[in-house]
Order: sequence, then C-alpha cells, then structure tokens
Amino acid sequence: MPLPRFAALGSNQVNLRIGPDLRYKIEWTYQRKDLPVQIVEEHENWRRIRDPEGTEGWVQRPLLTSRRSFLVQGEERTLRRRAEDGADTVARLKPGVIGAIRKCDAGSGWCEAKVGDYRGWIKRSEIWGVAGDEAIN
Repeated sequence: MPLPRFAALGSNQVNLRIGPDLRYKIEWTYQRKDLPVQIVEEHENWRRIRDPEGTEGWVQRPLLTSRRSFLVQGEERTLRRRAEDGADTVARLKPGVIGAIRKCDAGSGWCEAKVGDYRGWIKRSEIWGVAGDEAIN
C-alpha cells in the first residue's frame, strides 16, 4: 500500500516506541481509540506513525485499524446537511472531536462524516485524517 497513508488507533492503549521492536523504549501511550494517524514507514509487523501533533514513533500493526476517522483541529467546525457552505447546520464540532469518515470524493472539498448520532458533511480542509486529493468510499 502507498505511503504515507492514514489509519486509526484500534485500541484505547497503544504504545508508541522509539524503534520497531518490543525491546525499544515506550515513548508515549495513546489512550484514544480511533485517533487518526498517518503511516509514514513500514518495517515487518511495525508501522512508523505521525499523530495530528506531528509526533512520530513505532507501533505494532495489529494496534491500527483501517477504519477512517478524522480529528477536528483549530477551531469549532460545522457539520452541514449538504456539501455546501450555506447548508443547514447539523452540529457544531469542537476542536479535539473525533468522527468517522464515511465518504470523500476525489477532488471534492467535502467529506461525508458521522459524529455520534450526527451525520453530515464537513470541509476536508477543516479536519485532519484525510489527504487533500484522496478518495474514500
């Protein structure tokens, strides 16, 4: 699979190590299932990831999931009923909120998303967890 690519943490307890082996020191433990991360390198059963804050390290492949998620960054963002600026507001999402990406068309500035019981559309440029031109179906 191509690099870099996005994935998500598959557990509420994921150790980030300084190298691709259990003998390497644990630098950080993530406690946020579904946090989107970017895979930047692979070595056997290990993946070097970059988190939304730019921290990099190694995690075991089974601790990642291919489910696509996003993180709201910066300021409050609007989930809309349709993929257009003037569409009705479905929800206002605070920074740090994690949601599921349902669909992003290549070349579109919008992604269909789900946060809790809310479904709608959010601007691709307002979230972290999807590449600028990536298609997700």
